[in-house]
Amino acid sequence: MRAKKQAKREPTAVDPDPAFAPIVAAFAKDRSVSAGKLMSSYGLKVNGKIFVMFGRGKFVAKLPKQRVDDLVSGGVGERFDPGHGRLMKEWIAIESRTEIWMELANEAYKFVKAGKP
Repeated sequence: MRAKKQAKREPTAVDPDPAFAPIVAAFAKDRSVSAGKLMSSYGLKVNGKIFVMFGRGKFVAKLPKQRVDDLVSGGVGERFDPGHGRLMKEWIAIESRTEIWMELANEAYKFVKAGKP
């Protein structure tokens, strides 16, 4: 009788920042979500598209433009700049305020999973 082969999980190139680890853990059982290194960040993708990431000390989430506008005007965060000086309309970057990260991660997941209208 043959022993069942256990699926090997490839180690990630980098572990998530401890501040971002609860977000990664919250989506760990969702088969449509993958986690790993994304350029200079660590992030999550749903169906192959990035919805949240953590890099350079900031939590970054993809949300509808109006939601990003509201968060920026409310002083919650700033528009994400991927490094070339062009601010992204549908991405919010938050340096602290970890208490809202999970809420925003869930919003981002739903937004990206649904796709653009």
